[in-house]
Amino acid sequence: MRFSVYQESHIGGRKNNQDRMGYSFTRDALLLLVADGMGGHILGEMAAQIAMQTIASLFQENAKPYVKKPERFLEDSFFAAHREIHRYRAINNLPETPRTTIVACLIQHNSAMWAHCGDSRLYWMRQGQILARTRDHSRIETLIAQGRADASERDTHPDRNKLFNCLGAPNMPIVEISRRASLQAGDIMLLCSDGLWSMLPDHELAQRLHNNTIVRAVPELLTTATGIAGKSGDNVTALAMMWESSDSLQGNSTITTNTLPVGSVTTTIQAPRHLDMESADVYNESEIEKAIDEIRSAIDKSSRITSRN
Repeated sequence: MRFSVYQESHIGGRKNNQDRMGYSFTRDALLLLVADGMGGHILGEMAAQIAMQTIASLFQENAKPYVKKPERFLEDSFFAAHREIHRYRAINNLPETPRTTIVACLIQHNSAMWAHCGDSRLYWMRQGQILARTRDHSRIETLIAQGRADASERDTHPDRNKLFNCLGAPNMPIVEISRRASLQAGDIMLLCSDGLWSMLPDHELAQRLHNNTIVRAVPELLTTATGIAGKSGDNVTALAMMWESSDSLQGNSTITTNTLPVGSVTTTIQAPRHLDMESADVYNESEIEKAIDEIRSAIDKSSRITSRN
């Protein structure tokens, strides 16, 4: 595989950043992830972090060097992340379960497949055109699909921020999985939180990523979005990947995996032992260690189940 990748996140006008992003790859598979912890619930950043770690750990277990059943992997890993978030709530005796949206893209054998819960989005772009994008699991999108609202109301409708699907909710999440998409050289995958797409129209995202390298376009997009949102703006996060990019175009961001050992995994996603507990005065050290052990144990069990089926 040969690709360029760039990721960046801004805190915006919030007190802390509840968005998480990252990618992992082997010789023959690439996983891209963006999660947006839901601010209307406690510890959204922990839900996002646990989801990222769980899915990345399962990728490491299953990509040997590629994932044999990608659809099954995406669905099972989302369910596993959902369970780990609920386990975290139970261990720490929280009054409610933290929640997060999530979008993931798995690329292998020159094709891509993606899955999402909530309104973190994926855009598949080619030559400045959007070939596909995820549909938000929101009240307004449901109303539009039912013909009860017009598409022009997306940015103004009073229910535009109401989501019916996420990780950490009382019910199991609905994991929406795409069909396999055949990639061509120069194709771009953009994964982002709503802090970006709610500030900039789709066509502008596509044009800016077409007119510049992802290394330059992504920071410019985030700066523009945070500027428009102002002091009360949301966290803004984007992860972009260009397929089979040229060194002359992308410079040091280009990654070639053909020479990697079969068993090696490279990742930007922190391992579970590095869980960042912002409220250290609420959770003592033994509770943290217990939570981490539980997460690792559940990941191991889920990995064995996935690999057998």
